[in-house]
Amino acid sequence: MIAIVDYGVGNLFSLQSSFRAIGVEAKLTSDRSEIERADKILLPGVGAFGEAAEKLFSSGLAEVVIEQARLGKPILGICLGMQLLFEKSYEYGEHKGLGLIQGEIRPIADVIPVGYKIPHIGWNALSFPKKNELFKYLVGGNHVYFVHSYYGANCEESVIATTEYGATLTAAVANKNVYGCQFHPEKSGEVGLKILKAFSELGGENV
Repeated sequence: MIAIVDYGVGNLFSLQSSFRAIGVEAKLTSDRSEIERADKILLPGVGAFGEAAEKLFSSGLAEVVIEQARLGKPILGICLGMQLLFEKSYEYGEHKGLGLIQGEIRPIADVIPVGYKIPHIGWNALSFPKKNELFKYLVGGNHVYFVHSYYGANCEESVIATTEYGATLTAAVANKNVYGCQFHPEKSGEVGLKILKAFSELGGENV
């Protein structure tokens, strides 16, 4: 079973429906024991980093996610959920993240050309600088759906996918058993379902 962490932020039902479409059991939960019993953990998220981080830490669920990551359980963060995996974010101030991915979250406005719309919304192609099992069913050029104004920076060793939006932006990261996608697999059609299927088949490796 995949535990979708319910901490009050995220497009939870779309994710659950996507797993149902590929025949994988996924449960929305904020219960620590259920998350600990799950085979894998999915961390969703939409909105502002600071508010989401506060909810995650104050609920005690941040501690659970970190603990399970260190035990080797596969974890996937999506959109803001990916950003929360990083050490910190500079979205409206400086905020602490989970520290499972080295690097920080910074505004895309710092790196994309003037005139490009923010947030970056729409379908963009993926490139894969290194092989990773999360994308074993994909090929370079497959398109996925993005909605974001911030991106993962100073995380070169963890980058497993990039996209172009006036600059090369981090599209996905991995640190052993911890994975993150800046885009939304649950909104990315068949390509997104292939990513969720690959995640459901992953084994564990301690961070």
